[in-house]
Amino acid sequence: MEKIFSVITNSEEETMAVAEKLASTVGKGVVFTLKGDLGAGKTRFVKGFVKGVGSSDLVTSPTFTLLNVYEGGKCPIYHFDMYRLSSAQEAEELGFNEYFDLKSLDGIVLLEWPEQVEGLVKCPHIEIELQKLDGDRRKIIVGAEK
Repeated sequence: MEKIFSVITNSEEETMAVAEKLASTVGKGVVFTLKGDLGAGKTRFVKGFVKGVGSSDLVTSPTFTLLNVYEGGKCPIYHFDMYRLSSAQEAEELGFNEYFDLKSLDGIVLLEWPEQVEGLVKCPHIEIELQKLDGDRRKIIVGAEK
């Protein structure tokens, strides 16, 4: 991963604000992977990101549905949670690989737990790593994967 920047946030609101600002800089056809332990703030990050594209949709973790779609902003947001999957093949059998074709992607993908489906994301993408520090403090590392 080629590091683009990192930042330390001191609250959930600051984490959401970083995501909101990042969302305002991108358009459709971008894939983000979100890495971090349970409770690191991945879904909180998504909440800020969805707000940043102009959507007022309620953001929830798609742990059991695997995919939530948020609309109402500048483009759809496809929010995946791969925690319950065990391989890229399993994700492909569910038809998820179509969301990682940048030529046809009509929105933005936010993919939690990419390590569960290693090899699924073959396109260039932005990797966001959230590291839990103490309390509500987080280190957010943003990098590019080619």
